[in-house]
Amino acid sequence: MFTDAHVWEGTARRLTAAGAQVRAVTLAGPGRPRAGDGPEPDAGAHAEGEAEADLETHIEEVCAAIDAVTGAPGGTGGTGGTGGTGGRGIVLVGHDYGVHPVLGAADRRAERVARIVCVDAGLPQDGVPPLAAVPDQSVRALPAEEAAAGTTAGVLPPPGREEWTRWGSTAGVSEEALDRLTARAAPQPLGTLLRPLRLSGAAAAVPTTGVLCTANGVGIDMVQRLVDLGDPALRALTGPGVTFFELPTGHWPMLSCPEDLAGVLLRAAAGEGHRLTPPGASGTPAHLHPFPLPVPELPRERRGNVDFYFPRPGGTKGVKGAEGVDGPRPAVVFVHGGPVPAGAEPSPRDWPVLAGHARYAAGQGAVGVTVEHRLHDVADYPRAAGDVAAAVDLVRADPRVDGDRIALWFFSGGGPLLADWLAKPPAWLRCLAAAYPVLAPLPNWGMSADSRFHPVRALADAGHAPPPLVLLRVGLESPEIAATVSGFLAAAGEREAEVRVVDVPHGHHGGGPGDPEEEWRGAVREAVRAVLDRLDA
Repeated sequence: MFTDAHVWEGTARRLTAAGAQVRAVTLAGPGRPRAGDGPEPDAGAHAEGEAEADLETHIEEVCAAIDAVTGAPGGTGGTGGTGGTGGRGIVLVGHDYGVHPVLGAADRRAERVARIVCVDAGLPQDGVPPLAAVPDQSVRALPAEEAAAGTTAGVLPPPGREEWTRWGSTAGVSEEALDRLTARAAPQPLGTLLRPLRLSGAAAAVPTTGVLCTANGVGIDMVQRLVDLGDPALRALTGPGVTFFELPTGHWPMLSCPEDLAGVLLRAAAGEGHRLTPPGASGTPAHLHPFPLPVPELPRERRGNVDFYFPRPGGTKGVKGAEGVDGPRPAVVFVHGGPVPAGAEPSPRDWPVLAGHARYAAGQGAVGVTVEHRLHDVADYPRAAGDVAAAVDLVRADPRVDGDRIALWFFSGGGPLLADWLAKPPAWLRCLAAAYPVLAPLPNWGMSADSRFHPVRALADAGHAPPPLVLLRVGLESPEIAATVSGFLAAAGEREAEVRVVDVPHGHHGGGPGDPEEEWRGAVREAVRAVLDRLDA
């Protein structure tokens, strides 16, 4: 998006030095240099007609670059770019939007392409326009309005210097490189974003490599967890020809670490890389790992998207005054993370971790509740927030629940849903809890700086004392998520908020078979106890 071949210069030099033939392709668009142009773009160059360029235009340009490669001695390149050994020896590399014309060209020249490499980009699907992959949700609105009006003409203006983070993390990019990126940025023709990608299926047979830039929010472990959820659209990622690499940098590795990227591209061309496993092939997925504590066998009462687990008559010793009392009880509402593919089986409320927490809370004398919400994509947070709010209303309206003593507990990617409750906590909300949460939008989510779903900022900006907080933190969290937790705790410290942190020193995000069970047992027991104590306060 918005760039030309200059972004590949550092990586191309290193690949060429390694013996590869490299062709970096500048795709059509107003103000972009083309073959024979000088090194600096002219704002008025190629304006006429090139604003009308669309995805088909760019696919044809990549096909032409492939056709121009004849008896090359070997190599790789980026798009955009191509490289090859002649015959079926070309490696096509696409970054960000560039993966769409790369995949479209590979579909038409599958016999010439040895491998497709997607640099910090998803794998596009047939019939889906590139606009769907634009991270900044607010940016999607303008092209969508144009499409609704029946036009694909016009352009999307390039970002200003401080706006590149709306398109991905700039971690590792020097000030000088960011200045040059901004100076050379050119408008993106709207037709390149609105026209659906059409694939025959031929490209599915071409080996593929994904290069994940972890500072942008996604790593191999996260992709494996998404695959484990059973989304059919991700099943292809476990194929024998699919490999992955990680780079600890932001969304523009060709600018932040060109030498490392060149090394990864050469290894990808050689067929190296990490391979994902199909769901269940390497043991029980983390989200289906057994709950670490013994729980009572309590009946489940299902009402729409809400499951209730009520204590046995007579209560237990866990909640103050509960023993021998059959009146209304306080409730702990457990909210799963995400995004979770629609139709995932088993559904989140049947996952052992969610149902286990609810049963364990009920065993301690509270009403345990699980809520299933519709967070299927990062754009779904408003809808998921509505689902949770409606579920809480349902819980509080139940005569068996003490509606003035409610705790909400969020897991993982459900963490951003905390923000609403931090911003405007009702009097009946006695405690907020979170387990291995994401507490600020990750860079690749495309949320604006003033996003509603930003718990760190909601806590910092609240004009009142927040409810007591309980945070279950894992010691082996990914750096990107850990940074959001650190930011949240810093904001809590500045607000002098009441926060109880419970650590699992050797625990991973979501736990799993390899984690120390005793640590998890102790931590979950302590965290639940802390929440119940605050319900009693």
